[in-house]
Amino acid sequence: MSRAIDVNHLGRDRVICAFETPAGIVDPGPTSSVETLLENLEDEQPRALLLTHIHLDHAGAAGVLCRRFPDLKVYVHERGARHLADPSRLLASAERLYGDDMDRLWGEFAPVPEERIVVLAGGETIEGGFQVAYTPGHASHHVSYLDEVTGEAYVGDVCGVRIPPHEYVIPPTPPPDIDVEAWMRSLDVVASWRPRALNLTHFGRYEDVPAHIERLREELALRSEKARSLDPELFNDWSVAETRASVDAETAEALFQAAVPDQMGPGLRRYWDKRLEREQEAVG
Repeated sequence: MSRAIDVNHLGRDRVICAFETPAGIVDPGPTSSVETLLENLEDEQPRALLLTHIHLDHAGAAGVLCRRFPDLKVYVHERGARHLADPSRLLASAERLYGDDMDRLWGEFAPVPEERIVVLAGGETIEGGFQVAYTPGHASHHVSYLDEVTGEAYVGDVCGVRIPPHEYVIPPTPPPDIDVEAWMRSLDVVASWRPRALNLTHFGRYEDVPAHIERLREELALRSEKARSLDPELFNDWSVAETRASVDAETAEALFQAAVPDQMGPGLRRYWDKRLEREQEAVG
C-alpha cells in the first residue's frame, strides 16, 4: 500500500501530497518543501520518482533528490523529459506566472541528469507492476499510474483538486496546455481502469471513484463554458465565489494555494483561443 505524505507546502496542510509507494515516490513536490518529504520517508534510499508531469508543484524537487540519492531514476513522459534535463524554458515560463515569488514558492529546480531519466510514452508497465497511461488535458505531458497489485491510481492533476473532507472538486486550468476534449478522454482512460482509489497530488486518497470523476467532468464543462462567456476578471470573481460557497474558509485557502484562482481563467481562455484558430484554419 502507498503512504500519503503531506509536505506542508508553505506551512499549510492539505495542499501538496507526495505518495511513497513500492515503486517509488509519486510526485515529490517542490524543493521548498523537500525537507518535510525526506523527514517522512520510510525508505531511506528510494529507487525511483514517478512524475505525473513536470509542473513545479509536482516535480520541482526531482533534481535535488537526484543529487541526494545517486541511484535514483526519474520516470517522466517524453514531452517533459527534455525540460527536466534542461529546465531553462520551464523556469522562464514559470517566472512569467510567479515573478519574484518563484523562490519562496518552489525553491531550486535543479536539472536531472539525462542518464537518470526514463522516458515514457504511455502503455508501459514499470517498477514491478505500475501501468502507465498518457493522460493529457491539464498538461500535454501528463501521465497517470495504476498499481496493478492494489488497484490504486496515481493521477496527478488530471482528476482535479479536492481537499478533504469535502467532495467538491475543481479542475486546475493554468496556461499553457489546457485541452478540455483531451482531458475528458483522459478521464475515460482513468475510469476504464476501475481503480480502487484515486490518489491526488492535491490532495489525498479517495475511494468514491465514479462519483468523483463525474463531479470533475461536470465542473470542467461548467468552467470551460464560463471562461468562454466571461472576461478573465469576472471569471475569477465567479470562480472564487463558487469555491467559497462550497467549502469552509480554511479549505478554500488550501484550494486557492493548490489551484491559484487568477491562473484558472487565462488557461481556459487560451484553450478557447487556440480552438478558434484551429477552426478558422480548417475553414480556410
